[in-house]
Amino acid sequence: MTTNDIWLIAGLGNPEAKYEGTRHNAGFAALDYLAGKWEIPVTKAKFQGLWGQGEVGGHKVCLLKPLTYMNLSGDSIAPLASFFKIPAGHVIVLCDDITQAPGKLRIRPSGSAGGHNGLKSIIARLGTEDFPRIRIGVGEKPRPDYDLADWVLGRFSEEEAKAVAGRRPDIEAAARLIMDGKLGEAQNRYNR
Repeated sequence: MTTNDIWLIAGLGNPEAKYEGTRHNAGFAALDYLAGKWEIPVTKAKFQGLWGQGEVGGHKVCLLKPLTYMNLSGDSIAPLASFFKIPAGHVIVLCDDITQAPGKLRIRPSGSAGGHNGLKSIIARLGTEDFPRIRIGVGEKPRPDYDLADWVLGRFSEEEAKAVAGRRPDIEAAARLIMDGKLGEAQNRYNR
């Protein structure tokens, strides 16, 4: 294991119990799944977030839930990445995606924020768009005039919640592939 073989996986969401189970917290829920599966407690309070460290498939991994609220996610991610000297290419972001149907995944090696304020904040703080992200489909607004904040802070229907939860094992497998340098394979397998 090389010294720079350390990864940061950040799940985006909003703290406070009232946001649990909302579309915007799909990243938090996915991170909770990884923490449970990999037995990495995400309980240390620092870097304006909750985080934990462990080893997964020969890689050192930091799991992070920024507690800054979605729009300032970069204020938590950048200091942790800087502290552990984790390059942007080793920062995997898990976040909601309103352009995809519930449960669809879109894995990308880099790219713009695409209107996502959490990604916008991370790009600004890391100074680059070149970090992998796993975008979790949470469904589009039901109609164009529907308030976006109301939509992303709304809850899933039972069917949508099942579709999103059903993809968490794929998110875990995709994260492992990305850390193994096989992002293209992760895209081929799970971007459907």
